Amino acid sequence: MKHVPASMIRLFALALLWSLGCVSPIQAQEPPKTADPKTEQKKAQDDPFAPEKAPPLPAGMTGSDANDPRAKLTPGLYDAGEIAKGLKHLMLFKKPSAFQLGSDDADNPKVTKTLGAMGIPSAAMAMIPKQFRLVTAQLAFANSDLAFRGKYLFQGNFYGVNIFDISNPAKTKLVTSMVCPGGQGDVSVYKNLMFMSVEQPNGRLDCSIEGFPPPPPPKAGEENKPTLPAPNKERFRGVRIFDISNIQRPKQIAAVQTCRGSHTHTLVVDPKDKNNVYIYVSGTSFVRQSEELPGCSAEAPEKDPNTSLFRIEVIKVPLAAPQNAKVVSSPRVFMDPRTGALNALKSGASHGTGKPTDSDQCHDITVYSSLGLAAGACSGNGIVLDIKDPVNPKRIDAVNDPNYSYWHSASFSNDGTKVVFTDEWGGGMGARCRLTDPNVWGANAIFRLRDNKLDFASYYKMPAAQSDTENCVAHNGSLVPVPGRDIKVQAWYQGGISVMDFTDESRPVEIAYFDRGAIDPKMLVLGGAWSTYWYNGHIYSSEIARGLDIFELSPSELLTQNEIDAAKTVRVAELNVQNQQKIVWPNKLIIAKAYLDQLERSQALPADQITAMRSAIQTAESSSLTKGRAKLQSFARSLKERARTSNSAVDGKRMQALAEILQRPAK
Repeated sequence: MKHVPASMIRLFALALLWSLGCVSPIQAQEPPKTADPKTEQKKAQDDPFAPEKAPPLPAGMTGSDANDPRAKLTPGLYDAGEIAKGLKHLMLFKKPSAFQLGSDDADNPKVTKTLGAMGIPSAAMAMIPKQFRLVTAQLAFANSDLAFRGKYLFQGNFYGVNIFDISNPAKTKLVTSMVCPGGQGDVSVYKNLMFMSVEQPNGRLDCSIEGFPPPPPPKAGEENKPTLPAPNKERFRGVRIFDISNIQRPKQIAAVQTCRGSHTHTLVVDPKDKNNVYIYVSGTSFVRQSEELPGCSAEAPEKDPNTSLFRIEVIKVPLAAPQNAKVVSSPRVFMDPRTGALNALKSGASHGTGKPTDSDQCHDITVYSSLGLAAGACSGNGIVLDIKDPVNPKRIDAVNDPNYSYWHSASFSNDGTKVVFTDEWGGGMGARCRLTDPNVWGANAIFRLRDNKLDFASYYKMPAAQSDTENCVAHNGSLVPVPGRDIKVQAWYQGGISVMDFTDESRPVEIAYFDRGAIDPKMLVLGGAWSTYWYNGHIYSSEIARGLDIFELSPSELLTQNEIDAAKTVRVAELNVQNQQKIVWPNKLIIAKAYLDQLERSQALPADQITAMRSAIQTAESSSLTKGRAKLQSFARSLKERARTSNSAVDGKRMQALAEILQRPAK
């Protein structure tokens, strides 16, 4: 094969992944950053798919910390070096064999067979190095998002879904594996229904594995243009719905087609509607041909006002007849209501080099139904939606940021006064936590939410430098229900797991972490934590290449055992992180002890008063609660007075919450 510049190979690779629905068009268009063309040319001659080296740190920026112990871990798939702070690793459940390629040999026939099933033409395979063919084939078996119901954990995968029994997290058991290719396989659950996102063109209506024939050869002069797959009525791209009454045998009962497929989706439960649930569909890939799904159009809005771009889809699912689920609206969340222009939102000039681009897709939407709000991470913008009418969400605010490449996901604080947006710079396929990668690129951006308006507060990025062969950038996480604090546990791909305290939104800090070394020291193999979520007392992390990791928090100088035990009192029947539920803590004395630890840490109360309250709580716990109630109530009265005069709004709220527990305590 004649030498091809490595930069061109990467661009081709991104275009290929875009056609498969693995990255967005905006991510695919991101130019590779190379320090010197001559160096790049020599590197291509030596190894055309060598890891992309980081450019120099831009002036005025701060990079990652090379002195952090996470920066020096040994590589390996199952034998990589590991390090943790404030987290205890309970187990890794390795991927079931059906969800693995089963070979690390790029010449293995399984690679060609898998790529063929994904619809990749043999001509395209021949244009890229063998190792990248291997990486792409492995992507077909990548683990993705998580959902929870009762004692079950649902782990999505580009090849289907695995369901685990987590009744004893340290001894998690596989219940069933359901093969159903189509990527990206994000899942959510509601009672006896399971929903799955499908975006890649190899998905079939019947979940079979043979895929479809590759697209026809490109026409003359269009060799560098991504070729769409030939229309096929058996292709499925959208949201699958399964009946999981028999947890060991999920049964597909509906398959709702959409024009761009479903990269992600959001379960929406309307408090006013007990008969239906809703699914917000975010499609980020190419628009399918109208010959395959009537009504689809990839035209610009000025050419076709009914274009399939610049919108999301809303699926209504009747609970009494979920087989009748269908798309009921396609909200134009990017539209200017005054002018009617569909493409009214634009990105920031990303990283000071790119030009603003139209935002035409949402990657992820998090709804907070009890507030009637949603936060959308929508390619070039973060947006806020009014969802009081879930079928017709309305945009009420939008922001962009020149430090952001691709707005990926969002989380509200429990009280709804803050929103954390993530930036997936590099599309999750790139090393973006290197020594010279700025700590405000590929990071979290924390916004205050006041009167439904977003106001920027600060950035947070996992601080440890990672290698050239570790894909690393901000990804999916959830709140950890420690009362009195805003804490988020979050996945950073091969950057591992980071636990961030953003109680002070202007100064977020890391309080715990877990990390492994790179999968491969010589080439970037896609892996790491995709989603990391807290559920009923433990932390679960979907590891793309390795399997399912399970953790629990451990006490440190930044988090006490009382705070951890208080978080464990919060139990939910289901968890779909993008359908955010309000956390409510019981009036138990363990919650009071957590608040006392926080007030001691911030020195908001005199030491003798904290000691006296701890003693009173201990007496109440060890004897009858009735006997110690009067003493606790006397502390409650003084705490309420201190709360009113506190110099810290955060500590004032903690004192008030503590007083309410001491006023009416429960063991």
